[in-house]
Amino acid sequence: MHTVWKGAISFGLVHVPVKMFSATEDKDISLRYIHKECGSPLSYVRKCPVCEKEVGWEEIGKGYEYEKGKFVLFDKEELDQLTEESSKNITILDFVDLTEIDPIYFQKTYYLSPDQAGTNAYRLLMEAMRQTGKIGIAKISIRSKSSLAAIRVLEDCLAIETIFYPDEVRPVSQVPGLPEAGMVSDKELDMAKLLISQLSTPFEPEKYTDDYRQRMLDLISHKVSGEEFHIAPSRQENNVIDLMAALQASIEAVQHIPADPGPSLAGSVGKPKTAAAAKKKTAKAKTAEAAPGTAVVNEATGPIPVIAPKAKRRSSKSKETVS
Repeated sequence: MHTVWKGAISFGLVHVPVKMFSATEDKDISLRYIHKECGSPLSYVRKCPVCEKEVGWEEIGKGYEYEKGKFVLFDKEELDQLTEESSKNITILDFVDLTEIDPIYFQKTYYLSPDQAGTNAYRLLMEAMRQTGKIGIAKISIRSKSSLAAIRVLEDCLAIETIFYPDEVRPVSQVPGLPEAGMVSDKELDMAKLLISQLSTPFEPEKYTDDYRQRMLDLISHKVSGEEFHIAPSRQENNVIDLMAALQASIEAVQHIPADPGPSLAGSVGKPKTAAAAKKKTAKAKTAEAAPGTAVVNEATGPIPVIAPKAKRRSSKSKETVS
């Protein structure tokens, strides 16, 4: 592993020299922009729009745009002074319970290992945190970025997870279109809770895979070998109309046994509704085809009486003409 950061953990008067390593890696497949005409990869050029020339790294500084088109500039020495003291120390401010931190605060995880002669202090901190069940809340600065961090025990290693400051987390009240508070159907709620209990299982991360990345790797492999590659279309999901029917069907799929949908679901599930409609349609067709005055028999409801049409009465004017 590549060392990301070197420094020390301090809590009280205890000083623990540590090295930091990234605990996760980005396995996204990176695609480059290619010039279709000649097949060459395109590169990004740092070019000044005013001087109309390429700019080297030694000519680049940093600035903050406080108004449109107006910047205050900083040189490297000024920025280094801001982070010099805090960049080499992880100061634990408090010890808290992990369950008190909402997952929305977590950013990235790193592993910490003892550095130099810090093995004993490292082991002491890890065992004390393991037995008390607490995690440490600290401040850390990585690559000029200051953030809060949570230090916890992960197996036989100390792990540190950078977390957002509270003012970096947007409040839920800003989310548009949230449903208003209202009553939930007790029957639907019971069905939903039953479905959740049926699908509940211990968390096993190894059973989850990145299907998109695997399909992309297969596509790359086939293209490199000159083979044609086709992806089968995904199955289209039917639109769910009845929430109770959807919950019932989901529970039946989990249990793998048929269940009686109950009187509240009659006519809302596909087969019963289709069968009834088919019988009704058949009865109408037979009625239309039958001769006047002939009774039609419906297998579901029995004989359907047919009333013969009445003969039209001739007007008095017509009678006079005939005579």
